[in-house]
Amino acid sequence: MRVVAKFGGTSLGSGDRINRAADSVAAAVEDGHEIAVVASAMGSTTDDLLDEITFETDEEDRAQIVSMGERTSVRMLKAALSARGIDATFLEPGSDDWPVVTDEYGEVNVEETKQRALEVADEMDATVPVITGFLAEGPDGSITTLGRGGSDTTAVMMGKYMDADEVVIVTDVEGVMTGDPHVVEGARNVGEISVDELRNLSFRGAEVVAPSALSYKDGELDVRVVHYQHGDLLSGGTSIEGEFKNLVDLRERPLACLTVAGRAIRNEPGIFNHLSEALAESDINVDAVASGMDTVTFYIDEEEAERAENILHREVIARDELSSVTVDSPVAVVRVTGGELPNQPGIISEIVNPLTEARIHLNDIITSATSVALFVDWDDREETLELTQDLF
Repeated sequence: MRVVAKFGGTSLGSGDRINRAADSVAAAVEDGHEIAVVASAMGSTTDDLLDEITFETDEEDRAQIVSMGERTSVRMLKAALSARGIDATFLEPGSDDWPVVTDEYGEVNVEETKQRALEVADEMDATVPVITGFLAEGPDGSITTLGRGGSDTTAVMMGKYMDADEVVIVTDVEGVMTGDPHVVEGARNVGEISVDELRNLSFRGAEVVAPSALSYKDGELDVRVVHYQHGDLLSGGTSIEGEFKNLVDLRERPLACLTVAGRAIRNEPGIFNHLSEALAESDINVDAVASGMDTVTFYIDEEEAERAENILHREVIARDELSSVTVDSPVAVVRVTGGELPNQPGIISEIVNPLTEARIHLNDIITSATSVALFVDWDDREETLELTQDLF
């Protein structure tokens, strides 16, 4: 197998941990696998360096300073591998065979980086390249960075462009957990998770794999997260399945919009649960939910509208804190799913403005970490889809 192994700051946080990392790489190489290593700065080195920049500095000097953490890591890890008889070479911006290049706008130069990554991969049968994570090289040879979580991005990018079989993210957690083990009891490892699920969790606080890294994952590249104490790069942890796609999609069947009003909705615990549970008990699937100050709206298949209205009406009658239920149909939904949506300021206005100019009434808009759902009248569905597709 050809594997890119990324070691996070915690997994390289001391000499003992660097030894452990080198042992796992050496074992994989001795088993006949081609291994490339991406190294983060040791421990909290990058944050410590940033904290010490209390003076005015330009971006180029700043990048030079923060790069020292990764530059130190690759030298130490290369030395540890050499001590084990493993032929290793450290790569950093400025090296003749450095792979990650950005353009004049600071974005990754895809074609140049692909070519350089393959050239590095061609040498993996003879040496282990130890690559600084987080860093890139600008068109003028200056050091640039890939932003927060950049070492993850380097690893998955290199895995994709090197035609690797797998990327292994070595970190200080067992993989993706069912909850934060520092907060909840009984948290356990999740054996598999989709890239869609993990990106949403990552944008909402889960610090397992940087969302920017997962945008490079395609269906042919395996990505796995393992604990640094595991010792075996090629097994265990959490496998991240699938690939994240940019997509504009129209739901084929119409929806009905059922809105329940009641002043207690925002203050009374359990109201939402009672309403959704009543629908679930009757096998009515909820496509989406929106809430307001005094309302909660359920979007369901239009064919179920009459039955759902009766169910919710019974709940309204049974509860003094609820006032009324109303139905509007048919409604269409166009969903925009994209890995870079959260990183694009103004993206909602860019999506909505063409609809406004076309005088399409937007009934509702529901956003998540990586998607936007547009609810419009059924007759406006095709025009909404066309206008939205033109943006992506």
